[in-house]
Amino acid sequence: MSIPGGYDEAHAAAERLAELTGTDRHQAVVVLGSGWGPAADAFGEPAASFPMARLPGFHVPVAEGHRGEVRSVVLGEHRVLLYLGRTHLYEGHGPAAVAHPIRTAAAAGVRLAVLTNANGSLRADWELGRPVLVADHLNVTGTSPLTGPRFVDLTDAWSSRLRALARELDPSLAEGVYAWLRGPHYETWAEAAWLRTVGADMLGMSTVPEAIAARACGLELLGLSTVTAVEGAPSGIDPSEVVAVAERTAARCGPLLREILARGVRRAGSGARRLADERVVEQVGEGELGGTEQG
Repeated sequence: MSIPGGYDEAHAAAERLAELTGTDRHQAVVVLGSGWGPAADAFGEPAASFPMARLPGFHVPVAEGHRGEVRSVVLGEHRVLLYLGRTHLYEGHGPAAVAHPIRTAAAAGVRLAVLTNANGSLRADWELGRPVLVADHLNVTGTSPLTGPRFVDLTDAWSSRLRALARELDPSLAEGVYAWLRGPHYETWAEAAWLRTVGADMLGMSTVPEAIAARACGLELLGLSTVTAVEGAPSGIDPSEVVAVAERTAARCGPLLREILARGVRRAGSGARRLADERVVEQVGEGELGGTEQG
């Protein structure tokens, strides 16, 4: 199906994905951000695995802790896509390139997305290595992956159903508001103080453009973020330590992530999937899918 506005590449990538994975549909996608690669091992031996660059429109991630690999794994009766790494806006490819992997997943049948990242905490009571659910976000970049009159409702972007499910599995999970900044530089003390004032609990350089694209495609959305630095600390921020903390946490969170996906996809139900299918078909015709971030 042709998509206006140059978004045909998402369907081309989905077709190539089907060839490489041996299935034309996946039910869920997980984006594993900075240092989150070890979590992929909790899903077991992949049915297929290959470099991201083999998919049209995908870029090789440049940030440390992003492996640049795609895996297709079997989870019960479902197939789940794992993206080990992502493209960030600061890499200079534009917002369409950042959103492209999510749009490709939607074109491949995905209806549920989990976005993970590493964050700088604005909360003194959140220790390093703590996983936090994304309850809401702040986009302070002035940028969106959407163009034209596509008025996507983001008032409830992050699924309360999936957050409740995650807390059923791990009652210790906190939740907070994630602020997206362009990067690649870290924030000043004044910027961190301002973000606290406007309601942010954590910040990073990714996730939000993917979330916007995911909601535009009708995907149910969960965000899981690891505290890897404390903003405004006198010692500053070491990028290598950010990745190291995230990797240690990811190894522990992998089984939790897998169980969230197993229950989340199963509970979604055929009725919800049919509704999502109808919405995506409608938006594909309008040009919403397609096209080619720290965290």
